[in-house]
Amino acid sequence: MDFNALIDPVSAVVVVGGTMLATVLRAGLGECRATWATIRHLASREFDEDALRSDLARMVQDVRIDGLVRTEPYYFRDRASQQAARAMIEARSIPLFHKQMTRFRARRVADNRRAFAVLAMAAENAPAFGLAGTLLALSQLPADPGQGMNAALAGAVLTTLYGVLLAQLVLTPLAEAIRRSGEAEEQARDELMRWTAWQLEGAVVHPLPLPGAAEAEAA
Repeated sequence: MDFNALIDPVSAVVVVGGTMLATVLRAGLGECRATWATIRHLASREFDEDALRSDLARMVQDVRIDGLVRTEPYYFRDRASQQAARAMIEARSIPLFHKQMTRFRARRVADNRRAFAVLAMAAENAPAFGLAGTLLALSQLPADPGQGMNAALAGAVLTTLYGVLLAQLVLTPLAEAIRRSGEAEEQARDELMRWTAWQLEGAVVHPLPLPGAAEAEAA
């Protein structure tokens, strides 16, 4: 098989460019930007379960020992947890931390669903533009069968192939990867939040006495 014969930049531009344009027109520029941000999140693997567990354990320890009055804001490697912890400390309210985390969870779930829908829409558009490219190539068939017939037919076949490959090997798998990654991340976050809520259940605004504090006061 001659793989060089499968390379046609013009056909690729027709299929990829047409698919992108149709998706932007159907979904809107804002939805496409949000989808791109979700793809970047998937590629960068920003969520680190072990790092978040370590940061939450440190926060729980500080709150249980020092209380919310004396606990100082510190850096979280997870952006949502950072903002929720800062709001909790500034408002001196543990329930606010869980409320903020629930709000960020809803936003992440909505972003993942939006990205999945946009990519699924793009996967539907790709074969259509493969067919459009085929019709375009066929419209360029010469009147004389001996002049450029093979090139026109090759372009017609390639655009159909590009449309199918773009949909089935790129867009659909990417949409499924976002869905699976989002579900796995939320499951891990939910477990950590349940643990954090349990640990903070007995925490109060006033700090717990430090070891040896009672003996020191008595002395």
